[in-house]
Amino acid sequence: MAEKSKKTESLTTQALESKLVDLKKEQMNQRFQLAAGQMPKTHVLRQTRREIARVKTKLNAAKK
Repeated sequence: MAEKSKKTESLTTQALESKLVDLKKEQMNQRFQLAAGQMPKTHVLRQTRREIARVKTKLNAAKK
């Protein structure tokens, strides 16, 4: 888990915000793929959701 958090630790607030937007777009595309039955690896949805949570946590910590 330490490896995952290192990816977002070194990013600035602007970089985190742009990463959040990219992750949200990716999540939307994954939902469409899942609904269409074109997603063989459904665990990717969970990984994306957790990465969004990590980025949001870093953003909120930066605001304080």
